Amino acid sequence: MGIVVSVHSFRGGTGKSNVTANLAATIARQGKRVGVVDTDIQSPGIHVLFGLKQQQVKCSLNDFLWGKCPIEEAACDVSDIVCNGAQTNGAAPGLFLIPSSLNAGEIARVLREGFDVSLLHDGFRSLLDGLRLDYLFIDTHPGVNEETLLSIALSDVLLVILRPDNQDYQGTAVTVELARKLDVSQMLLLVNKVPDGTNLGALRENVEAIYQTPVAGILPLNLDVARAASGEIFCLRHPDHPFTQEIDRVAALLLKGGD
Repeated sequence: MGIVVSVHSFRGGTGKSNVTANLAATIARQGKRVGVVDTDIQSPGIHVLFGLKQQQVKCSLNDFLWGKCPIEEAACDVSDIVCNGAQTNGAAPGLFLIPSSLNAGEIARVLREGFDVSLLHDGFRSLLDGLRLDYLFIDTHPGVNEETLLSIALSDVLLVILRPDNQDYQGTAVTVELARKLDVSQMLLLVNKVPDGTNLGALRENVEAIYQTPVAGILPLNLDVARAASGEIFCLRHPDHPFTQEIDRVAALLLKGGD
């Protein structure tokens, strides 16, 4: 059975989708079969990082949730972006994205009617089995709602993204407390968008002391990443960049846990 990794942040704007996409691609580059589900149905966006256009999406997560198709039919094979210009370890990578719908009417329907959240459990298991996934990444909706709680509860690993910001600190405390009540097997923190001049060692010690949770990585606020403007999987285009090196370290931790 594959490893389910939920990537969550209490607030928006933390770079959660960017981190998710780069981690998924980095692990796929190691010859693993990786799926990414965009469960941020109210404000989907991770498809942009994978270069997926709306007209290329025949089925979405929304279609599965409303009984229009099996979830495997919503999986877009984006493995080519891993192979294109990126070194792999020799094994054939597999990378699949299950996007949420960008159609305004579909988003409005979710907001108006909601959906049967319990279907997500069945969908995740179907993806793991049907696509023979080693890892399934869940890009969650920020904050706390029913589908987020289910995603966290089903996770083998919860990766919480936060910025060095007092509002993020308070919201992360809520997430960490909920995760402990849900008995998540492993929880990791990743501090993103850290300003220049910050003492990274002291920041790591402080965050780990506050939440009694390991910090898997610290990503400085970086103009190169900002200039990419969510238009690419940064790690694949810039393999020697410090951002990529830190993502590699976080991916190595996840790979170690899956062995």
